[in-house]
Amino acid sequence: MTDRILEFLRSRREDGPCLVLDLEVVRDNYLAFAKALPDTRVYYAVKANPDPQILELLVQLGSSFDTASLAEIQQVLAAGAGPERISYGNTIKKERDIARAYELGVRLFAVDCEAEVEKISRAAPGARVFCRILCDNNGAEWPLSRKFGCAPAMAARVLERAHSLGLVAYGLSFHVGSQQPNPKSWDRALKASAAIFRDLAERGIGLQMVNLGGGFPAKYLKDMPAVKTYGQAIFRALRKHFGNRIPETIIEPGRGLVGNAGVIEAEVVLISRKSDDDPLRWVYLDIGKFNGLAETMDEMIRYPIRTPFDSDPMEPCVIAGPSCDSVDVLYEKQPYPLPVSLEIGSKVLIEGTGAYTATYSSVSFNGFAPLKSYVI
Repeated sequence: MTDRILEFLRSRREDGPCLVLDLEVVRDNYLAFAKALPDTRVYYAVKANPDPQILELLVQLGSSFDTASLAEIQQVLAAGAGPERISYGNTIKKERDIARAYELGVRLFAVDCEAEVEKISRAAPGARVFCRILCDNNGAEWPLSRKFGCAPAMAARVLERAHSLGLVAYGLSFHVGSQQPNPKSWDRALKASAAIFRDLAERGIGLQMVNLGGGFPAKYLKDMPAVKTYGQAIFRALRKHFGNRIPETIIEPGRGLVGNAGVIEAEVVLISRKSDDDPLRWVYLDIGKFNGLAETMDEMIRYPIRTPFDSDPMEPCVIAGPSCDSVDVLYEKQPYPLPVSLEIGSKVLIEGTGAYTATYSSVSFNGFAPLKSYVI
């Protein structure tokens, strides 16, 4: 929460739930990453929030960009970045999209299997590829295991195949899980990466880069280590496993760059109980899973929620969204404490919502408009 956001909300015309994001916070976060990992290039994960003003600011600051689709590549180019600052980081790509990205000048692509390598060799000859490996996501509040990446034992074969097809076997990547509270989580993945580097070196293939992924947390309800602590832990792990031959490194922060820069203002639509003796009130907001709060799925991300009555006594509540869908419940397994004095029509502020909210909002599920987004 910043004074600039509060002032904007005080003066805005009422038009339903909205996200307000402060670019000054994004700037400060970027500079903190650059300072904490000075020899590592920042590739902003565009999927976290692709607002053009965020992209334009990061272009000016010198950031590079991790993109998941052709549309995101085009957004980054439109913001003023050159194609040399773009990684096509999705391991699942249509061959025609690879070809178009190559036409636009992109030369860095992610893979995690030989079939993807073969597509890139046909559509983007001579491009650089890095292989994503599976790694432990223990402790992460939003795990990213299984769908992306291959077993470390398979990665050397994937990159050897890339080399044989005329591609540049450039490096490796991994992701320790989004919202990762443990700075030491990178150690095991870097150990596996160093072993693959040595294996391929013995086969005459010299890898150059390790993509350290994201995982850097935003501040929600729990305190998290500072970015500086992550930088120190990662550097120690690099030195431990690579010695004096530390490779080129990049990071892909998304949530860690924009999460704490945004606040959603929402309204209480209804407060009720399910029976006369129900100990829990149900608090329904005008925003839910389908309007931008998809990361409350399985109650993995618990956002700080502020109200005008936070100095009053609290009681546990179920919080739900407005749609006619029974899964649109945000917090029930672990009820959320809200003021007893909270009323229908009260405004609530949902903090830490700069990442993975506006882009998760449906176009018109149940007729509700997409989440409005303002960047200041």
